[in-house]
Amino acid sequence: MNNTKQVTSFVIAALIGSIVIFKIFPRVEISNSKNKLVAKENLASDPNIPLKDSIVNFGMKFLGTPYVTGGCSKEGFDCSGFVYFVFHHFNIKVPRSSVEFGNFGKEISIESVQKGDLLLFLSPTRDVIGHIGIVSRPNGKQSDFIHATSGREMKVTITNLAKEGYTRRFVKAIRIL
Repeated sequence: MNNTKQVTSFVIAALIGSIVIFKIFPRVEISNSKNKLVAKENLASDPNIPLKDSIVNFGMKFLGTPYVTGGCSKEGFDCSGFVYFVFHHFNIKVPRSSVEFGNFGKEISIESVQKGDLLLFLSPTRDVIGHIGIVSRPNGKQSDFIHATSGREMKVTITNLAKEGYTRRFVKAIRIL
């Protein structure tokens, strides 16, 4: 009889705890791999922060995350995996592969880029789009962008478009917001 009361009390406490968690964190998911609750903050829900700023701010949280070929998680990203992960957090559908961005979004001039726009680059080894980054500080041909690089840094970093290796390979800027 005593065990039944303890089990009932435990179940009630667990239910109340779950309700409180879901009220505090309306965007809570249950991770399939680890079977635990994970709260996803929704920066875009703050009406005082424009979506493009929220996207950049969220991406900045991953500065220093290692470059991983094919990576698309907090453990590591490739360039398109990083863009996909950041935009997916805000429920914005984008391609998973950098080459697929060639016919995606609206092409804009580099002089009119804004935060959250995307910069596309040729692959260093092939004549196809092979790299992508998110504009973090718009300034025409001097814009900064956040991206996962397979270059010397091998991590999520911020680079200026004026850097020689990127200026030479720059293809176009696109807007998807």
